[in-house]
Amino acid sequence: MARRPLPRILSSGSASITRSREIARTAADSATDVLHPLITVVRGLRLLAVSGRQKWVATPKERRGPKLFLGAACVLVVALVPYGPILALITVMGAAAWKGRDRTPVRTGPDESETARLRSLYEALVPYFSTADDPDPLFAHGGDWTKAFDGYAFDQNGRLTSLRISYPAYFMDGEAAARSRIEQLLHTKSGRGREYRFGWDEEANRLVMTVLDALPTTIAAQRFVAAPGETVLGFTDPDSVSRTVPVRDGGTTVDASPVVWRTGGRSTEPHLLAVGQPGGGTTTLVRSIALQALQNGDVIIVDGGGSGEYAALTGRNGVLAVESGLGGALATLEWAAHETERRLITANLARQSGRPAPDDIRRPLWILLDRPGVLGHLAAADGRSDPQELLRIPLRHGRAAQVTVVLAEQFDALDTLTETVRTHTRARAVLGPASPEQIEAVLGAVPHTTPPPEVPAGRGYVRLGAGPVLRLQVPATPDPYDEGLPFTGSGPDGPFPARRRHAGLRPRRSAGCRPRRPPRSAPGPPPRPGVRPPRRRPARSP
Repeated sequence: MARRPLPRILSSGSASITRSREIARTAADSATDVLHPLITVVRGLRLLAVSGRQKWVATPKERRGPKLFLGAACVLVVALVPYGPILALITVMGAAAWKGRDRTPVRTGPDESETARLRSLYEALVPYFSTADDPDPLFAHGGDWTKAFDGYAFDQNGRLTSLRISYPAYFMDGEAAARSRIEQLLHTKSGRGREYRFGWDEEANRLVMTVLDALPTTIAAQRFVAAPGETVLGFTDPDSVSRTVPVRDGGTTVDASPVVWRTGGRSTEPHLLAVGQPGGGTTTLVRSIALQALQNGDVIIVDGGGSGEYAALTGRNGVLAVESGLGGALATLEWAAHETERRLITANLARQSGRPAPDDIRRPLWILLDRPGVLGHLAAADGRSDPQELLRIPLRHGRAAQVTVVLAEQFDALDTLTETVRTHTRARAVLGPASPEQIEAVLGAVPHTTPPPEVPAGRGYVRLGAGPVLRLQVPATPDPYDEGLPFTGSGPDGPFPARRRHAGLRPRRSAGCRPRRPPRSAPGPPPRPGVRPPRRRPARSP
């Protein structure tokens, strides 16, 4: 059966509606052009009326009468003078037209200084983006820079903030060395002292350069809004992550973009390795992780450097041990290995019997080891085994047993890490000043940003597994015993958890004196599997 044609009103309705819209838009534009002088005069009259009203309101009441009498006299004189009303009307219209003129000039392009910057940058890129065999080169000496630069933006000081470059298809953008030369040139010509991000679009043959803002360094450790199993390593650029958390920055609450590290049974990167220079912030990162882990888990801390940076956590709720000596570290790590095995066996038995896993194996256990290379050297000198060998079971089976391992080491001792540690720590962080080769050796990729002009403590890069390399700023973790630093959070010690009862001598406070640090406990024998390390009785003060 042949289809009947649609009615004319349905087949040609869209075309008539589009034509009517175009006619109405053209008529509106023409009316705007014709009535532009009238619109300017009306805007000026409104501004004059507003200015006159403000001056009248600002005039004291005792002076309003004389001013009103003077204005009436002027109006009477103008009315009696020949051609006075016409001249007054012309004067008012001229003042209104001058007052209502559009004073904001529309920029149609860069000024002379900005054009000189773009032309200089274009000439500097010619040797890299041109060849002698190209019949129609996009980059040529004395060529048109507007064809190569699709978009650009400048700040108030006339410095580039963003630039989009179109380069020829024969440029070897797949080689890291070729891209590095271009990035170094753009960084030098656009101005040092800032961080730049370079985004390469190999399909469209485009390069986007963007100036990055400095990451905030005033955010301290606090109770972050995160789900169980999530740890905030620090903060990064807003366009790099799709999540924000409210944080306290001084006396205000702001939304920051966190770098969230997920641990647990479903995590693909259950263990973390942080590498940096001395004073780069690796200890700060470990302390920040410890404070967050204590909210719903137990923590074991081994300070291989023996600097006492974790003494404030001794005796806190959830802290099972804080060791810095070789004997105590070996005993604690041996207990952690047995505890991991016990959790695996218990979970397997519960699964076979069809019962839920007990609560004692579902509570996360965190093993934080700072400077393991120092302990390994001491163990080799004393004829003992390397403490890193005791981490083999927690690293391999820790995800199923709710055991997470965090290691922090310096670049000069990076070769002391065992193959097991390197293989199972897929979440990596580099803090402090580092060269691109050092960053690539740890993270496995080079960041697409230039190094910052000044590297504050806790500033670096992070990569979670095979993800992108992100900028990172670790939150500050002030020492609660330092009375010169501000605290954040609730409680007398800020973000630090409360102490257990009878965990040690209570800090004694007096006017002008620092509180006394709790004494370190002597290393004892490793506890039995399934039993937490014993709590020592406090020494009685005389």
